[in-house]
Amino acid sequence: MIVKNRFIVIVLASLLWFGKADAQTKPYDSTYRPGKYKELVQKFNAEPITKKEYVFLGNSITAGTDWSKLLNLPQAKNRGISGDITYGVLERLQEVIDRKPAKVFVLIGINDISRNIPDSLILQNYKTIIERIRKGSKKTQIYFYTMLPVNASFEKFKNHYGKDEHILYLNDEIRKFKAKKVDVIDLYPHFLDGDKKLRAELTKDGLHLIPAGYEVWAKVLNEGGYLK
Repeated sequence: MIVKNRFIVIVLASLLWFGKADAQTKPYDSTYRPGKYKELVQKFNAEPITKKEYVFLGNSITAGTDWSKLLNLPQAKNRGISGDITYGVLERLQEVIDRKPAKVFVLIGINDISRNIPDSLILQNYKTIIERIRKGSKKTQIYFYTMLPVNASFEKFKNHYGKDEHILYLNDEIRKFKAKKVDVIDLYPHFLDGDKKLRAELTKDGLHLIPAGYEVWAKVLNEGGYLK
C-alpha cells in the first residue's frame, strides 16, 4: 500500500568512504517533520514578498539567529526550522522559489544523518534543491554550505555523534558543486578544533551555536564577499 505524501522507506545501502565499504542498514523515515513544521510553513507563506531578499534556508542551526540583525541585512529572511531534514526542505521549497530571492543560503543534512537517511539520498536531495531553485527562480544566486562538525564531549545529541564519516563524505560532495556553478561556502574548517570536533567555545551542546559561533559565521560571509 502506498500512502500519498506519507511513506516510510527502509533500505539497505552500501556506500564507499575513503576506499572502505560502510553498509547503512538502519531503518529511516523520510516523512518525519518537526512538531512546529506546519505552523512555521504557514507563517512563512503569510509573509509579504519584498525585493532582493536573502533567504537563509535550513534547520535549527540556521533558525538559531536573527540574520537581519547579525549581518545588518534588512532583506534577510530566516527559513530555518529546528529538526528539519532535506525532505522537509524540499516539501516547503516552493515558498522560497516563489519569492524569487536574490540569494539563497542552504545548510541542511545533519538531522538526516542523525536519522540514518543514506548519504546517497541526502546528496540527491541536495541536487534536487539546486535544480528546483534554478528552474523556478533563474536569477537567484545559490550558496551551499558545508555542514559543521559536531562535538560528542557534550553528550547532548547522541544520535548526531559518531557519524563523522557521513559529514566528511557529504561535505566533499558539496565542495564538488562548484563545478556545477554553485557558490560553495566551506564553513566546516572555520568551526573545527585540533581534535576535528566543533570548537567548544562556539557551541552550547556540541551541535548548536552560541552567539560567538554566529559571529564566526558572519565573518566568513562578510570577508568572503558573499553578501554583496
